[in-house]
Amino acid sequence: MWTLLVLLGAFVALGGGATFAPNKELLECASQILYMNQHAYKIPENYNRNIPPGKNTTVYIGINVNRVSGVDENKEEITLDVFLQVSWEDGQLQIPPGLPFIDLPWEFRQLIWTPDLYIWQLQTMRTMSVLQEMASLRIYSNSTVSVNIGATITIKCQMDFVLYPLDVQKCAIDFGSYKYTSEDVRFEWHAGAPWRGLVGKQRNQFRLPKYVVTFVTDKSNHIRNFGEGEHSAARLQIKLSRELRSYLLESYLPSSLFVIISWGSFCVIPEIVPGRMVLLVTTLLSLVTMFDTVSTNSPDALELKCIEVWLISCTIFVFLALLEYFVVLFGIRYDKSWSKRRQDLRRAHSAAQLAPPPLHVNHSQRMGTPVTGTPQGGVFSPQLSVEDDGLKQQFSHQTIQRDSPILDTMPPNGSSRGFIARVSTMVDHGVMFCGAQHGALDKFALMLFPICFFLFTVIYWTTYLSEAHRATLE
Repeated sequence: MWTLLVLLGAFVALGGGATFAPNKELLECASQILYMNQHAYKIPENYNRNIPPGKNTTVYIGINVNRVSGVDENKEEITLDVFLQVSWEDGQLQIPPGLPFIDLPWEFRQLIWTPDLYIWQLQTMRTMSVLQEMASLRIYSNSTVSVNIGATITIKCQMDFVLYPLDVQKCAIDFGSYKYTSEDVRFEWHAGAPWRGLVGKQRNQFRLPKYVVTFVTDKSNHIRNFGEGEHSAARLQIKLSRELRSYLLESYLPSSLFVIISWGSFCVIPEIVPGRMVLLVTTLLSLVTMFDTVSTNSPDALELKCIEVWLISCTIFVFLALLEYFVVLFGIRYDKSWSKRRQDLRRAHSAAQLAPPPLHVNHSQRMGTPVTGTPQGGVFSPQLSVEDDGLKQQFSHQTIQRDSPILDTMPPNGSSRGFIARVSTMVDHGVMFCGAQHGALDKFALMLFPICFFLFTVIYWTTYLSEAHRATLE
């Protein structure tokens, strides 16, 4: 008994800290270590801690996610509080009969073979501690060695934010070996106890303010090729689904209302410039400010994000409404500037139509043509003869359009200027249509803008929802 106590004191003196390293003298002379209930444990003399227990040793991984501390989109990192369990079978390690298991000091892991576990996407790992570090080493009666560690880990996750906020991020975490190939060590998920390997009643979904985080263990055998060959790995899938409700209420709904409010400017009389201009400019500036806020607070992406496409499109709709008002104002100004001149030109044209054409009569015919007339009240009234019927028809076919525009009645001067005249006519009619006092362009815009925005909304949501669904299935 005294010998065992002396050996225990030597073990504590040589390896009492967490950074205990195996001592050669301890390995040579300490064949027994005292444990609880006065039970002694004996390490085999031919035990080699640098060689796996057997050919194709299976290492089982179990993980219990206690909390998702946070998701950093800018750094593309996920912080988790987990309890990690690693177990394997080592036939050379036996415990006293009659005991289901024994707990070994944490420093004892330096004296036995342990797998060289490597977490591929691991950024940082810190073992949790209260009164002592949350780490334990246990050997069961069936020679199974189990290591349990409570730690806070930070995982690096590659994220793509093109579909933001409809994006679904997927992160694959591989637990494997960096030294042993799949022929020596294989890694699998533990499916024994309910809390191991995220099976049974284990909580595998966490709701954050902006995310729903789901953990799923991939039971398939994953292989990573590097170094000397193929290395086995157990994969944990992390799925980040974004909560869309907050984005609908904070961005999509207000921007849609701003676009709808801009349509109210079509109902305002064009002559009320301050009221209509303030409505459109204020709406436009609000959308620009919202776009700047969303771009600043959202993660970076290589392309335009989904929400940025929506806000830019809403801004364009409001800008087009403002541009339409500029066109209406130009039409009104054009109509007022040229109204008087058009009236003068129409009067001149009407007077030219009312004036009788000059009579070109041959003097010889005039001398031979009798002029007949009848005295009426002492006044002689001449009458044209039959030969002047053509002049009568010329006067009778003269029709006067006093209200018709001059561009509609004046013929083009030459065939070379016919196209220019037609284009000028079309432009004149277009400007007159825009500047009409009855608001013809505003009525047309009031029908066209809602239809275009509705079609854009249908195409937008159909396209991006299908892309998000396709990305989820991949």
